[in-house]
Amino acid sequence: MRASKESTKRRSADPDESPEVTAKDLTRGIWRVGGKRVSAAEGRAAFRQVLQKKQVNMLLDVAVVEHFKAKAGGRGYQTLINQALREAMSREEFERMLRRVIREEIRRQDRVA
Repeated sequence: MRASKESTKRRSADPDESPEVTAKDLTRGIWRVGGKRVSAAEGRAAFRQVLQKKQVNMLLDVAVVEHFKAKAGGRGYQTLINQALREAMSREEFERMLRRVIREEIRRQDRVA
């Protein structure tokens, strides 16, 4: 069996090399929320909810603000702070999951032994 030219093209892991998603592409897509197939209206509503921001007033150390301002070149430093907080949340969730898996494996090994 011959492979099609499409299947033999080099696939890049770099998301910057991915083709642009067009409005036409979005109309062909299937919306899923939590793995469950939903209508386009429900999918768009869930997507908007994820993108929502809440304005807060907080005090940060001067060094923290200056660090992120320098990193961002002045504008967009709040976005960098938000990104750093999201990464911290992800790490925390990953650690929690990893600890659970390790505990389950230890229990499984204790039952086998």
